[in-house]
Amino acid sequence: MNEPRPTAPSMPVRYRIFIVDDHPLVREGLQKLIAQEADMSVCGEAEDATQGFGRIEVAHPDIVIVDLSLRGESGFDLIARLQTLPLPPKSLVLSMHDEVHYAERALRAGSRGYVMKRETTSNIIKAIREIMAGGIFMSEATASLMAKKFVGIGRGVAVSPIDRLSNRELEVFQRIGRGQETRVIAIELHLSLKTVQTHCAHIKEKLGLENATALMHAAVRWIESEKKA
Repeated sequence: MNEPRPTAPSMPVRYRIFIVDDHPLVREGLQKLIAQEADMSVCGEAEDATQGFGRIEVAHPDIVIVDLSLRGESGFDLIARLQTLPLPPKSLVLSMHDEVHYAERALRAGSRGYVMKRETTSNIIKAIREIMAGGIFMSEATASLMAKKFVGIGRGVAVSPIDRLSNRELEVFQRIGRGQETRVIAIELHLSLKTVQTHCAHIKEKLGLENATALMHAAVRWIESEKKA
């Protein structure tokens, strides 16, 4: 009489993760962190949005971890482009920028979560699992603020003038605050100098700034405030 053949143990579901960040050490750290999880693996990485989009098309990851500040196109641009794929992967923003000002923008672009780089690594894994389970991940404080905005009871909450800027204007504003000249910004963002100058004009108008000097000072103060946040 033939003995029943033993059943092979089922393999755990593996979440395929792609990393887009322009800092090699960040990518390396994320790979090591994810490698510790039995049901997760890194299927690719890239240092900018253009390179990332092409590789993501081939790799077909389940989730893409995206930094917002990239060379060329921003993380916002990449997240929006991912939505055009036949089977778009879910995306998680991992950024140094304050969640209060950027999480809502990221969700509008198509992201499913936001984690600040200064948070504990356990939050990154927690965010991945939450997103892959069909949820949205962000801090309780930001979720509460967004909920108040949505139902219209947050009128008493002060709104930062920065929120009036478009994603591209905010990217230009950040780069000015980091000391980049408009011609350098144009090259790195793949824009014409005239387009960058137009963005600067719109920023000055929205923030009530009189001239380029006032714009530069405001941008530097903004960057410094983010560092202290």
